[in-house]
Amino acid sequence: MNPVAKTLLGIGIAFIVLALIWQAGGKWLGYLGRLPGDIVVKKDNFSFYFPVMTSILISVALTLLTLLWNYFRR
Repeated sequence: MNPVAKTLLGIGIAFIVLALIWQAGGKWLGYLGRLPGDIVVKKDNFSFYFPVMTSILISVALTLLTLLWNYFRR
């Protein structure tokens, strides 16, 4: 199979799996974005939100998935 087609197929499957997890795990995934360490500033006519801990958690999870992917791909 063409490498580009393999990559696109893999990305498509990953999006489908992510959508299913997001749909099924709405209750426990609902905490993402509201973790301790996320910065929220609310003023009169202004609100600022920066999800620091959520970003770190997602980065660690994606790093582990990438490492596992490369380990089992050999």
